[in-house]
Amino acid sequence: MAINLARAKSVTILLLVLLVSFLAFPPLASSQARVNQPFTVGSLVARPGEVISGYLEVPPGLDPAARIPVTIINGQKPGKVLAAVAGVHPYEYAPILALYRVKKLVRPEELSGTLVLVHIANLPAFQRRTIYYNPYDWKNLNRVFPGDPKGTQSQRIAAVLTEQIVERADALLDMHCGDGNEALIPYTYWMLSGDKNLDVVTKDMALAFGLKHIIIDNTRTPDIKNSRYLGNTAIVRKKPAITTESGFLGRVDEKLVEANVRGVMNILKYFKMLPGEVAFNQEAVWVEKYEVVYSNHDGLFYPRAGMGDYVRKGEVVGVITDYFGNLLEKVMAPFTGMVLYIIATPPCNQGEPLFEIGKIKEEK
Repeated sequence: MAINLARAKSVTILLLVLLVSFLAFPPLASSQARVNQPFTVGSLVARPGEVISGYLEVPPGLDPAARIPVTIINGQKPGKVLAAVAGVHPYEYAPILALYRVKKLVRPEELSGTLVLVHIANLPAFQRRTIYYNPYDWKNLNRVFPGDPKGTQSQRIAAVLTEQIVERADALLDMHCGDGNEALIPYTYWMLSGDKNLDVVTKDMALAFGLKHIIIDNTRTPDIKNSRYLGNTAIVRKKPAITTESGFLGRVDEKLVEANVRGVMNILKYFKMLPGEVAFNQEAVWVEKYEVVYSNHDGLFYPRAGMGDYVRKGEVVGVITDYFGNLLEKVMAPFTGMVLYIIATPPCNQGEPLFEIGKIKEEK
């Protein structure tokens, strides 16, 4: 009996020791499930609970080097990696300003996962206040993705964004608005990928961002080597992404800046990176077809319609004159629909956009 009691006591003591050890040193998998990991972008490293800002360096080539200002907000808890990118087109100020507000709003102690904010993707063009184009190579950054590390400055910027932002993210917001010459209503591009599971997520993202009009876009190339657009560069890599447009004519409109802020914060809730209920747009207007009409001439453009106007097929949307005021062309609507954006400043150049018409999807 004494031997059995001794054995029982030994077993009890052993179990107590094991219990204490388990509580003091839980299994590694359990520990990792509760603690986030450091996150690296370029030379920037953010430990869990840290907010780090700095530059992604774009090496020099035949033209100068460039820098991309970035903030990493690394949550204390694990979760998704969301990248929000503004300033691909440098005169689009509303989303640029919105991301600085998001930086102040998102607290790492409340965040699950990592939020990467690319404040101004095209800093050389931003500094020179150009529309569309980079001042060194005269390329449109949002037409050269995934980029080329040995190419011109725009191509090298695109290559760095692809490698350090797109490849590192689980999801991406490509944030735009009407450039300095574009009168544009707020809308989102829902880019169809052909992958039903991916398309469900991106549709949810479009609804969660909250802009009223959503374009159903099946026109983007599936070519991973020539994805052209930042948002599409994520899509062809099977990463959910949307492209948003909120703002117009390069204006700093408070209502539209705040729409961008709300959109990002709601997407964070959608991916369960922040607590709170997701507010999906219950009154979305779907655009089932769109067409951009380009200029056939250099000259001056005089719009005859405004953003948000409905026009009939064949209706004159604007006229182009030469530099002496002589009429060159009456530019007509290709089909009946809404003017999603229109050039509202006089200069027009051959091959550049004049306006975009969208056909509203009828409710069934």
